[in-house]
Amino acid sequence: MKAGQRLWTRDELILLMNLYCKLPFGKMNHTNSLIIQLAELIGRTPSSVTLKLSNLASFDPSLRARGVRGAVNASKLDKEIWDEFYQNWDNTLIQSETLLATKSHSTIEKINHIDLTDLPKDGIEKERLVKTRVNQSIFRNIVLATYNSRCCITGIENAELLIASHIVPWSKDDKNRLNPMNGLCLNSLHDKAFDCGLIAISPDDYSLKISPTLKSKTISPAIESNFIAFENKSIILPDKFLPSKEFLDYHYQHIFRK
Repeated sequence: MKAGQRLWTRDELILLMNLYCKLPFGKMNHTNSLIIQLAELIGRTPSSVTLKLSNLASFDPSLRARGVRGAVNASKLDKEIWDEFYQNWDNTLIQSETLLATKSHSTIEKINHIDLTDLPKDGIEKERLVKTRVNQSIFRNIVLATYNSRCCITGIENAELLIASHIVPWSKDDKNRLNPMNGLCLNSLHDKAFDCGLIAISPDDYSLKISPTLKSKTISPAIESNFIAFENKSIILPDKFLPSKEFLDYHYQHIFRK
């Protein structure tokens, strides 16, 4: 270690991993405003934060599959933090958000811009609703960042039209609700079609499959342009956190209308 340098702490690396999840891979540079904000929060330079993000990227199997390698001098603690997130996304992401809120002298609800005005004043129901909204906000932020705020089927980039869709539904798997590999960035029309089983993503080659239900009658121009035109074409894959083939297979076997 060079003179004047200090070791990265566990809390700092947890915050780094939180940020890694929220940034498109191509935007991890020292001029990024989110990197600058975190650097100021933990007393580091933007360049050192960027380099540490590259250390974390060296463990990302999605990047490795594309032949992309991060920095080569990652530490043992870097790997430990990566593994903790990768093995338990739901708990670790919430813990990292709580830590971020504490460091920012705020609350997890405020940093996720959760509107509390329409909730009960107190009680178990309020806690449940707040937790749900926080989880949904975290998941949306991560999934949209993973897909660079672009629908993976159509390429639509208007954030107001985009949904962070769960591959395995929220109600079916409470251990992977925040797992970024259980997410797809879809526009609202294709999100609804995916939830209803009218479309699916092949776990074999990530191509779009159309349910025979949509083709059982005369195909309208709207169905042709919005669905048939994309049939058997590969989705736009994210730079990191590729959608899990296991989750896609679950959707194809149990939800898709074959």
